[in-house]
Amino acid sequence: MSLDPQAIGPVPEDTARVARTAFPRGNVYMHMRDELGTFYTDETFAPLFPRNIRFARSDCLACPSRAQCTTSRGGPRNITVRPQAQHLVLQAARQRQRTAEFKAQYDARAGVEGTLGQGLRVSDLRRARYIGLAKTRLQHILTAAALNLRRIGAWLGEVPQAKTRTVPFVALLEGSP
Repeated sequence: MSLDPQAIGPVPEDTARVARTAFPRGNVYMHMRDELGTFYTDETFAPLFPRNIRFARSDCLACPSRAQCTTSRGGPRNITVRPQAQHLVLQAARQRQRTAEFKAQYDARAGVEGTLGQGLRVSDLRRARYIGLAKTRLQHILTAAALNLRRIGAWLGEVPQAKTRTVPFVALLEGSP
């Protein structure tokens, strides 16, 4: 959907004739528009969307501080400026992510995500092999039992757990003073 209202051309006579035949007393949506007027304008929604600022390639490539702004080799710098309300919510979420409560909550989620990921890799959980709720439920129960047996086997065999991958950016941040 575009927030740029476009003027439409004249409605072909056949279309108008068919519409009048189908809705001799009009249409509820057209009556609403006639009664209430236009529902929105660009000015109404503009503050809700971030602004993307893209520097000119010639200005960006010639800038002596380019290495401090972007890692792009050939493209110009892009900046997203969010409306203040969105920016404040984003900053609050980032602060919350640094708390011990969030970490505990996320650790529980990470365990569930790991289990689901293992189920996807091992037994193709995305696809039901059977039709019907009862058979699909049975497939899920058998898949869970198979995952538990695999985990018990790995535990008894003292197979070390996989180490969680660290994103390079996080590793860089952890290494900085």
